[in-house]
Amino acid sequence: MGEMWFSVVIVLLFSILNVGKAEIYIVTVEGEPVISYKGGIDGFEATAAESDEKIDTTSESVTSYAQHLEKKHDMLLALLFDRGTYKKIYSYRHLINGFAAHISHEQAEILRRAPGVKSVERDWKVKRLTTHTPQFLGLPTGVWPTGGGFDRAGEDIIIGFIDSGIYPHHPSFASHNTEPYGPLPKYRGKCEIDPNTKKDYCNGKIIGAQHFAEAAKAAGSFNPAIDFDSPLDGDGHGSHTAAIAAGNNGIPVRMHGFEFGRASGMAPRARIAVYKALYRLFGGFVADVVAAIEQAVHDGVDILNLSVGPNSPPATTKTTFLNPFDATLLSAVKAGVFIAQAAGNGGPFPKTLLSYSPWIATVAAAVDDRRYKNHLTLGNGKVLAGLGLSPSTHPNRTFTMVAANDVLLDSSVTKYSPADCQRPEVLNKNLVEGNILLCGYSFNFVVGTASIKKAAETAKALGAAGFVLAVENASPGTKFDPVPVRIPGILITDVSMSMELVNYYNITTSRDWTGRVKSFKSTGSIGNGLRPILHKSAPQVAVFSARGPNIKDYSFQDADLLKPDILAPGSLIWAAWAPNGTDEANYCGEGFALISGTSMAAPHIAGIAALIKQHHPHWSPAAIKSALMTTSSTIDRAERPLQAQQYSGSETLMLVPATPFDYGSGHVNPRAALDPGLIFDAGYQDYLGFLCTVPGIDAQEIKKFTHSPCNYTLGHPSNFNSPSIAVSHLVGTQIITRIVTNVAEEETYVVTARMAPEIAIETNPPAMTLRHGASRKFTVTLTVRSVTGAYSFGEVLLKGSRGHKVRIPVAAMGYDR
Repeated sequence: MGEMWFSVVIVLLFSILNVGKAEIYIVTVEGEPVISYKGGIDGFEATAAESDEKIDTTSESVTSYAQHLEKKHDMLLALLFDRGTYKKIYSYRHLINGFAAHISHEQAEILRRAPGVKSVERDWKVKRLTTHTPQFLGLPTGVWPTGGGFDRAGEDIIIGFIDSGIYPHHPSFASHNTEPYGPLPKYRGKCEIDPNTKKDYCNGKIIGAQHFAEAAKAAGSFNPAIDFDSPLDGDGHGSHTAAIAAGNNGIPVRMHGFEFGRASGMAPRARIAVYKALYRLFGGFVADVVAAIEQAVHDGVDILNLSVGPNSPPATTKTTFLNPFDATLLSAVKAGVFIAQAAGNGGPFPKTLLSYSPWIATVAAAVDDRRYKNHLTLGNGKVLAGLGLSPSTHPNRTFTMVAANDVLLDSSVTKYSPADCQRPEVLNKNLVEGNILLCGYSFNFVVGTASIKKAAETAKALGAAGFVLAVENASPGTKFDPVPVRIPGILITDVSMSMELVNYYNITTSRDWTGRVKSFKSTGSIGNGLRPILHKSAPQVAVFSARGPNIKDYSFQDADLLKPDILAPGSLIWAAWAPNGTDEANYCGEGFALISGTSMAAPHIAGIAALIKQHHPHWSPAAIKSALMTTSSTIDRAERPLQAQQYSGSETLMLVPATPFDYGSGHVNPRAALDPGLIFDAGYQDYLGFLCTVPGIDAQEIKKFTHSPCNYTLGHPSNFNSPSIAVSHLVGTQIITRIVTNVAEEETYVVTARMAPEIAIETNPPAMTLRHGASRKFTVTLTVRSVTGAYSFGEVLLKGSRGHKVRIPVAAMGYDR
């Protein structure tokens, strides 16, 4: 439920039986892409940027070199295959050099052996992966004023969304009530025209809108009637993520005649650039996603939001950090684009992360301080807790309760599972009218063939005073989210409370010898669930949020790189929805949805990164990521250490102390991130150094994906200049280096560290003074004291004389050899 995360599944695009049928392959070839071409070919000037900065894609040298690469792709295919036996789908020229083609297995083998071809990989599939959070994060008072108020927050920053498109007519994206958006020459994207209305999708706020479906069409998965051959959101997810990051401020969230607050994006003045590559029923294909990322970087986006990731580590490459998807993202970061990626929804189990690489900001999901609770009061005085975003039944009155199975019009309709209350026509209106209808929450709700919205519509159509959905058996890990409904309604999620309700109903209901009801005597009333309860025990790590440790390869070996990176709100987030979006049955036809997932957490970070970029336009993606991480918080509102939701036994939810494998560096603190004091910076060479240092990695594979030889090593991957430290196999003593750069005024920092007792930790030097712009190296020494077979956690703290606090988490597992 609400698991909106697009996961990348490695699948056969056609049945194994259809040998010889064409499939989609992503092919990389020799020769530098635009981002890293340093010259050397007659007639083509160098196009690579000197350092990690944006390339002018409109320049003559870039366009002519890109055309040269595309010609080479076409020549290679024409040389090997007869015309009409293959179809080239995309040429990739800017971030990787290669193409996607629809070819047979035999043709793929010929390509694999062709000179100049580096890799041929079958395309794999991808699947899908707010009102209150700006206040919860302190943006209106702490951050927006620094950027000139909410009506300037994110001005001239462009956030690109690789997602399911956008619903452009939503008030969250309207431009008529805001100060006009002027042209932004740095953006070179385009706006597609709606084939039906002949209008484009842009309005100044939405600055670009394109869609990518060539691979989906070639695979036969695309259905224009429901997938929309345009940037229009046929799902809801893309509109939701765009609104969280950059939706307009102060948009009333109205549903069923109730107002649930006012919605706002994190950076309400930022521009939205839409790159639709995900579709409703089948998700999408990596060939389309890579083309969308290429285009977004070419067009000049500043930030990229990805609620996309692999369903499991890609099996085609040995290393999680090296595949066409992560390699494309590495080139995007080289071009100066900050990337926020959802961590995945496989929690609370370890090693469920789906975002691995150091150049990406991997975002875990938190539950914020707002909870929607409700209760059902029985005639015997018992109060049963549940979820129900609904009005109450008439105050000071109780109502007779009738079970759906007891009010059937005809016993032959049992094939429709009438207890679900999905079909009003099978229930007797005379018996339901004015009463509370009791329904069962069956497996149909879990798989999406039944919905709470439909149960509410059934109850309303029959004139019921309200309805109750009782969960009688829950499989472990079932996530229940409150759903807004028009009439009094409640979902009893606790199985033992559902049994209390059933027992009370059975005791008070008299039946004849055939089991038919003679008289309904059970009564009850439903409370008001429209007002949220604010909790101090927030934030918490959401139960579904994917957990570390990070893995470096397909055999799930631990990586020496800490993930996730950061925690942000991702549970029960109100934001825009597409009225034609059917991804969530409970929100069909609605303008807003209240949903959960790490997909909702990532755009919080994308929007906050836009605010930092506005404040510090020349910072690298790594600097922005560092500022977010080192200033984050590991304590909740009640000043206690962060806790994580976890399962005890089968399905009961409990809270346990959270670790950096749950929350990374901590929960985002946007105000502190604008002024971090020190940053841990890194660029393309550092990422290469990290790759070349990973044990067991193939240097040829690195060269294949990055076009760079491994002539630079860090000694150990944990020496990569990340604002966190992870050592998966610590033997004896290990010295780890870090370099900090002062981005504030001159300041003296005292360096201290603490660690769980199994591992000793020391830092050197004990203090350092840095002028503005100066960088200094320091070391962290870890020594095994005792071997426990588990990770130990700690932190390094740099405390500045001007009040800056820079904190980095440490995770290490000790071995005796």
